[in-house]
This record gives sequence, structure tokens and C-alpha cells, in this order.
Amino acid sequence: MKHNVKVGDKREYRRSVTATDFATFDHEVLHRVCSTFSLARDFEWSSRLFFIDMREADEEGVGTHVSIDHKSPAFEGEEIIFTATVSEVGPMHLWCTIEARVGDRLIATGKTGQKMLKRERLNQLFGRHG
Repeated sequence: MKHNVKVGDKREYRRSVTATDFATFDHEVLHRVCSTFSLARDFEWSSRLFFIDMREADEEGVGTHVSIDHKSPAFEGEEIIFTATVSEVGPMHLWCTIEARVGDRLIATGKTGQKMLKRERLNQLFGRHG
């Protein structure tokens, strides 16, 4: 793993809310706003942007943690700006704090963890299950 990031480094990811982000369970739309589970996907992607630049050719990152405090709704068509900030970086792991906003409105805060593994090891782990 390349050690080319430091605590305090930031990455930004932008995404507009679509109907595929709505809170939907068993094919029923419960709320026409960005769901917490869609935020979790985008929280992970926001922090993964660091790992894309940090990994060596024979490595891949895997998520180990995600936590979200969902503060307010984001509506269809609104652009959410996700800001990932490195809070801890170690020999093979990365922790980020994440903030999601629509303009000045805070949508969610949270934290992600990722671990870097050799692709060979991942293939061994995942090969057993399909």
C-alpha cells in the first residue's frame, strides 16, 4: 500500500439523488428521499477514492466499517456533496470521517473503515463462496 495520504486529507464526491436512492423495501417506496442505505454506499465510495490512489497493482481495499447519523432529508434531484476526511491511516488500513451536505444543509455524518489486502488473499477468501 502506498502511503501517499495523511490525516486531514480530503476527497469530495458529488451525486444527485434519483429514485433508485429512495427508501424502498420489498418493492415498496416508503419515502421519496435519499435512504440511509444509499448514503452508506456513497460514504464507502467517498472514502474508497483514497484507496484507489493508495493501492498497489496486487492489492484491493475492502470495507470494514460504516456508521451514519442521518440528520435531514435529501430530495430527488438534489446534489449531495460527500466530503471524506482521513482521520487515521495505518500500515494496511484507512479510517475516514464523512460529511454529506446539500448546499449548507447537513444531511449526514459518519465514519468508514477500510483495509487493504492482497488480491490473491481476497481471491482465496471469496473463491470459497462462489
